Amino acid sequence: MTQIKDTRAAMTLKSIRSQVTGQTPRFTRFMQAGCMAALALCSTVTSGTAQNLFAPAAQVNDSVVTVYEMQQRVQLMSVLGGGITPKVALDTLIDERIKKDTAKRYEIEPNKDDIAAAITDFAKRGDLAPEQLLSLLAQNGVSSQSFRDFVVSGLAWRDYARARFAARVNVSEADIDRALRDNGPSGGLMVSMSEIFLPARDDAERAQSEQLAKQIAANPSISAFAAAARKYSVAPSREKSGRMTPSPIGNLPGPLRAAATTLKPGEVSAPLSTGNAIGIFQLRSLAEINTPTPTADSIEYAAYYIAGGHSEKGLAAAAKLRARIDTCDDLYGIAKNQPAEALDIDTLPMSQIPTDVAKELAQLDPGESSIALTRSNGETLVFLMLCERTFERTASVDREAVKTQILSTRIGALAESHLAELRADATIVIK
Repeated sequence: MTQIKDTRAAMTLKSIRSQVTGQTPRFTRFMQAGCMAALALCSTVTSGTAQNLFAPAAQVNDSVVTVYEMQQRVQLMSVLGGGITPKVALDTLIDERIKKDTAKRYEIEPNKDDIAAAITDFAKRGDLAPEQLLSLLAQNGVSSQSFRDFVVSGLAWRDYARARFAARVNVSEADIDRALRDNGPSGGLMVSMSEIFLPARDDAERAQSEQLAKQIAANPSISAFAAAARKYSVAPSREKSGRMTPSPIGNLPGPLRAAATTLKPGEVSAPLSTGNAIGIFQLRSLAEINTPTPTADSIEYAAYYIAGGHSEKGLAAAAKLRARIDTCDDLYGIAKNQPAEALDIDTLPMSQIPTDVAKELAQLDPGESSIALTRSNGETLVFLMLCERTFERTASVDREAVKTQILSTRIGALAESHLAELRADATIVIK
């Protein structure tokens, strides 16, 4: 899990737009925190080591990932999507190098028009023109080439995955009907899942946890997964054999919703990274319900930070807080004489909420809270509270769009499994 300062540096493209237009919402301090994190990283490069920025950080088959690329990725994510550690940045760049090189071997390379369109679409998410986005990135030390490489890698892998796996994926009319039922206004599904989170605080620990995740997934019975959760998981749910609270499918974050629609009961998802940990999820059961379960569109939630983590003192403070409040607004009174960073209350699209936070929120109703998460290597407890959940409303159903979404999800799952194989076969040397 990411450090607390990294979480507070997270921001949406909407908040980027505020810098261009001169608005100063609460997100501005997130941007400042992200910039300070990037500057702090850069400040560690002295004049004596600056010449080594282009030294290799990792060798990936015949390709090299440089220290400069790693630092650029840390800065890019500080500006766009929340802080990540250099180790996570390097791991991501290794995957991207494998993806790009694999696509190139099959002569799959995005053309200039595709790249320009992707950058334009990316900028539109924050109501920005492409040149505004690139200018803002440059102001915060991110080169246009670094951002372009980030975009090209995603496009190349998408096109490669479609070319390799599209013929293996079939979407029937029954599949479309099920998807519409799952997320439509006439009914839906209640999803029961279990989770295991394994530590990945450094490269060695990540590699060990990835191997353990494969071993667990290779024996995907309900009882075996539960036993593994009790033995290995670092999440509080280990006390419940990894069992998550059953949730309407529309409340789940995208990766878990995709798993629920593609897995059969007992099957285990591909590993999902959450910064300093990796998670795997098992589908236990699906149950039809008669109440609407449309997909959550955005969520307002509060995060109040308590010193002590899951220590006796931290848990006691959280219990005392829970007894004093009924709504998120009550937290303003609790935090009024404390530093501004003690409390964050935000409304974000589902796609922009950190995965570990979205997973916890999926299990809550408005006014309910969770104390499962920590930050700062466990030293800070996150008192997480769901304020309000809003849902998508569609006047008509586009079956072709639903089919495209299902295809994309299934191709993506195959591609992630394929990437794991490519990485296992690759020669990777960390410098």
